[in-house]
Amino acid sequence: MIPALRNRLPVIGLVALLLASSTGCMKAYKQSVGGEGVRVFQRIYLTDFNNAWQAALESLKSLRLDVTNREGGLIQTRWIENTSEKNFIDSFGGADSYLKAQFRFRVAVAKGFYQGKPSVKVSVQKEQLIQRDVLDGWRPVETDEVEETTLLYRIGRLISIRTRLNRLEDARAKAALSQ
Repeated sequence: MIPALRNRLPVIGLVALLLASSTGCMKAYKQSVGGEGVRVFQRIYLTDFNNAWQAALESLKSLRLDVTNREGGLIQTRWIENTSEKNFIDSFGGADSYLKAQFRFRVAVAKGFYQGKPSVKVSVQKEQLIQRDVLDGWRPVETDEVEETTLLYRIGRLISIRTRLNRLEDARAKAALSQ
């Protein structure tokens, strides 16, 4: 071994250990004081509110809805049991299995303007709760962000399809009037 490297090896190991331990403590501290809450995923679409609202409802049509408030722009699903899916996905990791797991979506649709054009901001939030055993209560867990981004993508595609259909219907109506 090189003598200069031999003298620095304990210092390098100490710095690596210090960095690894400080990030773990910070994450535990943030969770204990509620610093990291549930993440909200957002996207802005250049469309009208009606189009975005119908696309959001259609994207959630396979789930049972609990709240649909069009004036407030809020859609919330009921709690959906997904214990078997969570146990299957997390079985390949080092985590224990879950006794119960459930989730729900909250989708907010808000009117606005983006660069002078009317737009709609759609926000998606997924709350995931787990219960490991009978004595343990429900605890929130972080999501893997896949379902939230997939839902935003689905809403965007439905908005795009509706916009194209509206343009085709307008063109067809103009052509019928001009004849």
